[in-house]
Amino acid sequence: MEVRALSISGAYEFAPPTFPDDRGEFTAPYQGPVFVEAVGHPLRLAQSNVSVSRRGVIRGVHFADVPPGQAKYIYCPRGALLDVVVDIRVGSPTFGRWESVRLDSREYRAMYLAEGLGHVFIALEDDTVASYLCSEGYNPGREHGINPLDPELGLPWPQDLEPVLSDKDRDAPSLAEAVESGLLPRYEDCLAYYEKLRDETA
Repeated sequence: MEVRALSISGAYEFAPPTFPDDRGEFTAPYQGPVFVEAVGHPLRLAQSNVSVSRRGVIRGVHFADVPPGQAKYIYCPRGALLDVVVDIRVGSPTFGRWESVRLDSREYRAMYLAEGLGHVFIALEDDTVASYLCSEGYNPGREHGINPLDPELGLPWPQDLEPVLSDKDRDAPSLAEAVESGLLPRYEDCLAYYEKLRDETA
């Protein structure tokens, strides 16, 4: 499996090999030893989520309070999506920046986002499935969002797709409003939590 650290610290792209034969194909989108070598600690798995979306659906930008936050390992077993990580950690040298990776059922690439990072994607095809491995379970009191259409973020949504959002995501605050309200995680708290996870592995 190939691993690429993205320009935003705590975010990685994983590209597993695929083995086709006359029966079909096989791949392993998540491989524990490779993950630990790249990230420095095992993926704590508390919940597995699956979403099915029609073309143009945007889900996010979502994040959770740190600690414990919610790390995510995302891949696409059917269809195609554009997965985006947004650095919303106040004080981070890349605060406000984003990076995107296409995830689809042809290459089975995966994206990992550490605790404190924002996550959002857009479905590029109908009937697109996103599979998430999550380090913490759903906790509505500690989970938040930023409007994915915030022009300050300038996220890379395809111009030929009409965005489809939930009311909750459409009504979420802008990045500036989230900063002003003190809603966002602090970079120093995230770094301390990442170090705690690595120390538990040592």
